[in-house]
Amino acid sequence: MQAVTAPIPRLTDIPFLKDADPSAIAAVEEEVSWLSLPGGTVLFEAGEPAEALYFVVSGSLAAFRTGPAGRPELAGYIRQGEPVGEMSLVANEPHSGTVYAIRDTELLMLERHAFNRLVRAHPSLMQNLARLMLMRTRQNRRRHTRAEPRIYGLLATSPTIDLRLQAEKLANVLRRTGKRVAIVGSDGEQMRTGGLDVLEAHHDLVLLLTPMADTPWFYTVMRQADRLWVLARGDARPSTPLFPPDPSPARQFRLVDLVMLHNRGERRAAMTSEWMDSCDAARVLHWSEFSDEDTARLARILSGHSVGLVLGGGGARAYAHLGAVRALRDARHPIDLVGGTSMGAVVAACVAMGWDDSEIEWRIRRAFVDTNPLGDFVLPVVAFVRGGRVEDRLFEHFGDVLIEDLTLPFYCVSTNLTTASIKVHRRGLLRDALRASISLPGILPPVVRGDDVLVDGAVLANFPVDVMREAHRGSIIGVDVARQTGIDPEDFRSPPNFLGWVSRQGLRTPPPIVSLLMRTATLSIDPWTGRDRADLLVLPDLGDVDLRDWKKFETAAEAGYRAMVEALKMRAEAA
Repeated sequence: MQAVTAPIPRLTDIPFLKDADPSAIAAVEEEVSWLSLPGGTVLFEAGEPAEALYFVVSGSLAAFRTGPAGRPELAGYIRQGEPVGEMSLVANEPHSGTVYAIRDTELLMLERHAFNRLVRAHPSLMQNLARLMLMRTRQNRRRHTRAEPRIYGLLATSPTIDLRLQAEKLANVLRRTGKRVAIVGSDGEQMRTGGLDVLEAHHDLVLLLTPMADTPWFYTVMRQADRLWVLARGDARPSTPLFPPDPSPARQFRLVDLVMLHNRGERRAAMTSEWMDSCDAARVLHWSEFSDEDTARLARILSGHSVGLVLGGGGARAYAHLGAVRALRDARHPIDLVGGTSMGAVVAACVAMGWDDSEIEWRIRRAFVDTNPLGDFVLPVVAFVRGGRVEDRLFEHFGDVLIEDLTLPFYCVSTNLTTASIKVHRRGLLRDALRASISLPGILPPVVRGDDVLVDGAVLANFPVDVMREAHRGSIIGVDVARQTGIDPEDFRSPPNFLGWVSRQGLRTPPPIVSLLMRTATLSIDPWTGRDRADLLVLPDLGDVDLRDWKKFETAAEAGYRAMVEALKMRAEAA
């Protein structure tokens, strides 16, 4: 490739000084300091006092905040020309997040006292800053392309992986959607200082290709990429260690995805978890040979246009999720990542397995409709039922499948009673994760893992949209079937004794205590929690379908289908 030369930065290139009069620009020039920040270096920490305002001249910063369960969550990127620290400075409050240089970055710094002098002498500067702050606030309310990773490092773990071919497959899909994509191989070493900023300014995505080798270009990619994609063959084993000891910013912040390449008839040489551990991957994506569907999905994830589907818990009301999924597929709407809680997690797992609508319906009917999954009642010492039927059904349908090997990226949520926090399941046996996620206290026995006692995720996170927001940068469709009531008062007026209830009802349906325990376990959950973070929120009208109405499959599924069709129609009309 030809050498790319970056223009010498000028103060007038910064939006803060756009249209400023010459005297204001001259005043700023006397007050600013230039700051070089190597990739991986912290600019400021959350909670620190805001003592300066910064502007990115070249390079890129990344802001992190505390996400679900106290984990750091990437809030977004701050790119060339953008301010950072302005809201905390003006509000005179501590910084709300921690900001790092995601690659080598040049900054302009205005200390507080200098900033105050400037805006008093030149009020137009404050107007410009207020305009930038308003734009930032609006962007935070919706997904903003500048907050997406735009420079990806694609790393080949084997010399037999044709990186250029794989990158061109992705680029062809992206270009058909109007995206401008640059692909840079080892010839990128010819780029002069700031050349990457120029490429980024003229393209929506820049793909930097390198084999994992001890070369200057490899270390450049590691140091300058917003995010790393490690491409590995499914029939190969990872080397140990996979990466050199010098950590890149992307690795330091776990902005690493594992892309497993699969060929027809391959023999697995290593478990996916071994590859994940070797590169400390935050996500695993699967790419099958000749699969246009997989290529399109990875292209959407790459460009920040992936679609995540979140399915909330709700007992038998969660049958509505099957109808919602069927409506999405009928509309040829992509589903790229899935997650959920309790029965929503079970349906999400079916989608992640890659099953079609008819197979999902058959399996859910067999597991939950044809026979009562909560029918093995016991003397309630730990729980109302033994849980053997549920475990048998989970094994029958999901066997020994591992979450990391699912067709689609998947997670489910349980509640850790030991630590009083949510537990996000992204690895391990799928059936074990689902068993924990559906274990409503008092109904099913909890799952014990070491010192952790895991129960239904609905206790703390019945609609885990925040977890999906952490997992990807695209849009989120959420289907919530929870309701605040779910209790029939007539069940509790002059309640019969156990033998009297059995003589009238038999053991065909769970007794009212099941609804009582379900409602009690989820009483503290705000039904609106998480709903405001879904880009498309679907609330099926399920009428009087109760949490334990396991026979009302058709009613609930049809309600979910109608609700999704209407939601997609309204969104299309609003677009």
